[in-house]
Amino acid sequence: MSNDPAFEFGLQRSDLESMIEEALAQARRHGAVHAQAAASVGTGLSVTVRHGDVETLSYQRDRGFTVTVFFGARKGSASSSDLTAGALGETVEKACSIARFTAEDDCAGLADADLMATDVPDLELDHPWALSPETAIDLATECERVGLGVDKRIDNSEGATVSSSRGLRVYGNTHGFVGGYGSTSHSLSCVLVAEDDGGMERDYWYTSGRDPAALESAEAVGRQAAQRTIRRLGARKISTRHAPVLFPPELARGIIGHFIAAIRGTAQYRQASFLLDAVGQQVFPDFLNIDERPHIPCAMASAPFDDEGVATRDRCLVRDGCMQGYVLSSYSARKLGLPTTGNAGGIHNLVVSHGEGGLDTLRTGMGSGFLVNELMGQGVNTVTGDYSRGAAGFWVEDGEIQHPVNEVTIAGRMPEMFAGIQRVGDDVDTRGAIRTGSILIGEMMIAGD
Repeated sequence: MSNDPAFEFGLQRSDLESMIEEALAQARRHGAVHAQAAASVGTGLSVTVRHGDVETLSYQRDRGFTVTVFFGARKGSASSSDLTAGALGETVEKACSIARFTAEDDCAGLADADLMATDVPDLELDHPWALSPETAIDLATECERVGLGVDKRIDNSEGATVSSSRGLRVYGNTHGFVGGYGSTSHSLSCVLVAEDDGGMERDYWYTSGRDPAALESAEAVGRQAAQRTIRRLGARKISTRHAPVLFPPELARGIIGHFIAAIRGTAQYRQASFLLDAVGQQVFPDFLNIDERPHIPCAMASAPFDDEGVATRDRCLVRDGCMQGYVLSSYSARKLGLPTTGNAGGIHNLVVSHGEGGLDTLRTGMGSGFLVNELMGQGVNTVTGDYSRGAAGFWVEDGEIQHPVNEVTIAGRMPEMFAGIQRVGDDVDTRGAIRTGSILIGEMMIAGD
């Protein structure tokens, strides 16, 4: 497989740039004051093996084009999966037609011209994997085989999956900005099922990243999935109580994610957040900082510019526990009378500060409490701040795991949960947009028997 994206996509970056420029020119000719357009192409391969047999093998080849036009304060958008010249022209015409019938919105429009990215650094986001279907099948088969062989109580599998995707996206607008870059995403996962006299349990593990060379081995993923599954056997309920709750990194990032959902511009201008007008307020303990670092090389959420062409930059969201700002696109920023934060399309590598020691250290220091292993349900309300989710995990006494726990609910109020964070571990999970270690919350309600 060539390292040239054009080999896979059939189109070069220059081709997509030409499409963007032509679409913008057509929008101008139709009378649009301003316009923006994005074109993308991508390929992907995914294989799932279950009990040694190929369960699914899929290959994706995607193309897309979206144009948004502005006639004063009126906005129209249209999209197409057909990138031929005729289809692009029809898409532009449709967007212009829609704009003429929409209501005026004074906050609609492009991001300010002086915020456009002028220097687009290479963030090393494109790492193609010469992965044939045969190799993917071999990797998934080996991952599952190792997992099933760890313990005789592991008698079933939901399969092992290998996925690889590569994409190229170009964005441009009538400020004169045109920019794009390629990116890749690769992963390997395994889900296993174990059974004994006490019942049946399942668990998983996965590895993911932009560079296939940085992935964990198939053997390591299978073994970890097996070990996580075995330790859940013999789970039982516990009585209802208040106790400390410890979240491992892969679940702790969800806690920070709820905070981000509450400070997004859409939640703020719709008055639909428990953190309304919270800038400058103490939200977390004073030892906790959250910073956005969009330019970390090879990271999963790195980007040189956002979906509106605004240059991304390092910034602080939480300093010494105090909230410093919101997460805004240009539209939500105008709604709030603030400048955009370059977050159209999402956040870019949130880094949560941490102390020393990982999950085991925090568990030992917790004394008695609940170590979460799995969360279920969607009982999180960022309007009221209420938090209630089904959970499974382990009960801990004197810092040591006593037995697995299932069929409980953990609940609390997010303001108290955030303020009640006692420690953050250094076992940082880098597989997503939020980079945090384990999080220990001093007290939550655990509802059981």
